[in-house]
Amino acid sequence: MSAEDLPPAYDPHASATRWSAAWEDAELYRADPAAPGEAYSIVIPPPNVTGSLHMGHALNNTLQDVLIRYKRMDGYNVLWVPGTDHAGIATQWVVRRQIEAEGGDFWEMGREKFVERVWSWKAEAGGTITNQLKRLGVSCDWTRERFTLDEDLQKAVSEHFVRLYEEGLIYRGQRLINWDPLDQTALSDLEVEHDEGVAAELWSFAYPIREEDGGGEIVVATTRPETMLGDTAVAVHPDDERYKHLIGKTLQHPVVDREIPIVGDAILVDPEFGTGAVKVTPAHDFNDFEVGLRHDLPMINILNLDGTLNAEGGPFEGQTVAEARDAVKAHIEEIGLFRGSQDHTMNLGRSQRSGAVVEPMLSTQWFVRMKPLAGPSLAAVENGFTRFVPKQWENTYYAWLRDIRDWCISRQLWWGHRIPAWYCADCDHVTVARSTPEVCEGCGSAAIKQDSDVLDTWFSSALWPFSVFGWPEQTEDLARYYPTSVLITGFDIIFFWVARMMFAGQHFLGSVPFRDVYIHALVRDASGQKMSKTKGNVVDPLAVIEEWGADAFRFTLVAFAAQGRDVLWDEKRVEGYHRFQTKIWQALRFCFLNAEGYEPDGAVKLGPYEEWIRARTGAAVQRVRTALDEYRFNEAAAEIHAFVWGEYCDWYLELSKTTIYDKRASKARHNGVRHTLFETMAVIVRLLHPLMPFLSEEIWSRLPNTQGFVTTAAYPKPSDFASDGDEAVLAAITELQAAITEVRRIRGEMEIALKTELKVHVADAGLADRLGAHKRALWDLARVKVIHTDDAPKASATGVVSGQTLVLPLEGVVDISAEVARLQKVLAKCDKDVGQLEKRLGNKNFVDRAPDEVVEEVRGKLAAALARRDTLKSSLDRLSEAL
Repeated sequence: MSAEDLPPAYDPHASATRWSAAWEDAELYRADPAAPGEAYSIVIPPPNVTGSLHMGHALNNTLQDVLIRYKRMDGYNVLWVPGTDHAGIATQWVVRRQIEAEGGDFWEMGREKFVERVWSWKAEAGGTITNQLKRLGVSCDWTRERFTLDEDLQKAVSEHFVRLYEEGLIYRGQRLINWDPLDQTALSDLEVEHDEGVAAELWSFAYPIREEDGGGEIVVATTRPETMLGDTAVAVHPDDERYKHLIGKTLQHPVVDREIPIVGDAILVDPEFGTGAVKVTPAHDFNDFEVGLRHDLPMINILNLDGTLNAEGGPFEGQTVAEARDAVKAHIEEIGLFRGSQDHTMNLGRSQRSGAVVEPMLSTQWFVRMKPLAGPSLAAVENGFTRFVPKQWENTYYAWLRDIRDWCISRQLWWGHRIPAWYCADCDHVTVARSTPEVCEGCGSAAIKQDSDVLDTWFSSALWPFSVFGWPEQTEDLARYYPTSVLITGFDIIFFWVARMMFAGQHFLGSVPFRDVYIHALVRDASGQKMSKTKGNVVDPLAVIEEWGADAFRFTLVAFAAQGRDVLWDEKRVEGYHRFQTKIWQALRFCFLNAEGYEPDGAVKLGPYEEWIRARTGAAVQRVRTALDEYRFNEAAAEIHAFVWGEYCDWYLELSKTTIYDKRASKARHNGVRHTLFETMAVIVRLLHPLMPFLSEEIWSRLPNTQGFVTTAAYPKPSDFASDGDEAVLAAITELQAAITEVRRIRGEMEIALKTELKVHVADAGLADRLGAHKRALWDLARVKVIHTDDAPKASATGVVSGQTLVLPLEGVVDISAEVARLQKVLAKCDKDVGQLEKRLGNKNFVDRAPDEVVEEVRGKLAAALARRDTLKSSLDRLSEAL
């Protein structure tokens, strides 16, 4: 290939299209359990089948892909399993809305036809997010793509349920659950969103004490007066002198025909809060439910499934919660028991999908006993079998498992894994089975009917790390790739998914499902706000890819991915990394423009600059590998960027010209330079490939001496670049770089044009000799000649290299008087800037209230301004002495 064959600019979209197809056609990502190499596996956190790519997906999957591509290139037997989650509530809601938009009736359609409709919808639209992930460049084994309702995964879920049931770890009972009255289903805590700081009214009323118990009243307060219809006690603190004599006595319910006791409960009641008495509604409040269990109280459900009041609501039966609330308040006021109200704020739970206000409600559901399963999951992390990165997220994991409650796993939905339980109409026996039974196992009757509920989506997701490999069958994939190597996920599902996969893996396979759990940060907008449609600050990853290409987008995400720090999105960074890929492409063009006469197999003689870049390449490779191995993704990106831009492009390409344009250099030297240009570029694209797969493959395909795909090329190792003379070469070139940098600094400070020739006086003979060995580089890169002399004119500028002073005479180079006047003006402006910045940082309100990153930015500006002021003063002092 010649420079003429290389397009002047890189086209990221054409490259992505070309290489995506080529990789898929070549089946590069298809794993073979029989192939050699240590296993390295990841199972993708399955996005909802209803989903579209959002910034969280983009970050999560980019980080996974970085690791997968790195390990694949490093010789591991790699498998990355893709797939999607059936997402019970989300999918049912999407399809239900479609039906209703068409004028259909969800309930009239019935279960069977509705499920058929969902499968049809999945066939048409369910692959959206998969196709979007491919645009991002992820390298999953698409031949192994799974769906949580695949037939064999349904078998795994049934096995999961039946085994736990047979072991006494699944039971059916009455518990308090989150109830969505619109969708008429139980919700997990994750499916409930909370509106914070909602304006409410704390409403007080009196419960009359029966005359037989001495008469009087106890005042309680509530934000939900309608729930008093389900009250079965009033609780007081057993040590509260105001009330302890009343414990065991009875109150008359003022609305329904019910007497309720006064109970002493030190756990629920704070005697210092409010009146020190608390109404207890066990069927509609989670704390009250626990009180009901402790005191064996009746649990009276006052709600129908649609959220209206049932017969227990007495005269308010059939009313909505809002209607009943107003009606109860009016009634209490009418009978003279109202005791005042005050403004109050509260958190209001809403269904994530339907938006309905969630009602805590007593319901008969299926539950998993979690305490026996939590112990091994705690121990696995405590003993280091699984580690969290960053480590502080272990505390979140521990907190949930140490205070765990039984898990409600049944959902009143039509879409999902049907609960494998059948009820007998003749004997009330419940048959739990792996496959559909013909008769009741209790009495032999054929009058059996399957439970209409489905399982919580997390119940099937808990099996994901091994069900995708064919469990409960003992498959080759399961033996080879389980446990998986790492799980990359967000902090918000440590409770709901990570912990459940841990208990499932240990319980069924006897080992943890993954060795590492990397918790990535949240992607926020530039001001630190969480992205949401209501705020209008959502960034569409596909729009960013369309604008800048997948590679620049991916590199930005990785560069942002610092451990324990949220991503504050800034599209200017993407633009910057788009320029970075342009820089690399132009470096490739430089290689080809100067490739004439290159003989890949010819004799090679390396000079000091080639030895230097080889040594620096080895050091960069080591730093990048260490960063990736330790999940310090942002540092890996920073190291690659610094090496490519700062050392290869800015230094080596410039230094290489001293030989390329030297007609006296031998053929072997010319060949050595050209070989090093291409060899280093080949290392760069291999280093870069996990982060920028399309660009790196495009360049790899054009380089001499490369074969196949960079996707399967060996990842560079530091040992590839070791040399006995590295230290001496590094010291010499570091000294040369320092000299060039000092001269450039002085040119910049004094606005001396690059075309102006300079001399530099060096008193130290050793330094003068060492720099003199690089006179061609000094001339080409800094337009300066080195003179060994201790002459130091007053009108001069100075720099320091290796502890020795460089003196640059300025007589005849600059107008000293004009330069002094200019420096005085610039210094005055700098003094003003310093003052303003110091005043801002001296403002306590600004320092305390502004975001940390803003305060740090101002501190950085002040440090830079102070340093610039010192430099200007030094230059001004030197030149003033010469006047």
